[in-house]
Amino acid sequence: MMMYESGENYLETILILKEKQGVVRSIDIARKLNFSKPSVSRAVGILREEGYLTVEPAGELELTEKGMEKAGAIYERHKMLTAFLQKVAGVTPETAEEDACRMEHIISDETFQGIKRFMRK
Repeated sequence: MMMYESGENYLETILILKEKQGVVRSIDIARKLNFSKPSVSRAVGILREEGYLTVEPAGELELTEKGMEKAGAIYERHKMLTAFLQKVAGVTPETAEEDACRMEHIISDETFQGIKRFMRK
């Protein structure tokens, strides 16, 4: 089943916050993405049902293996596209960051692999 952009954003955000602060709760995601707590709760529930994360008794969110895989792939795209836009297109870091965030969800795997090969040269 294909994941929606918002689901990918949640997983990527959880991964980034986890790296930064160790523990992630729904409130952290709400703050980071500027979403309401009810929206985050709904999304977390869906991601949990789909097997991407677990919610620990104290409210910490933990990515499952499936969730880590998906979040890692999105984050890799994000970093690679940001670098590509800065180096190749010569855009500012802020613009590269914003555009990469949108592009990472819609770019085909074939195009992404091509960019990756190009950046490795």
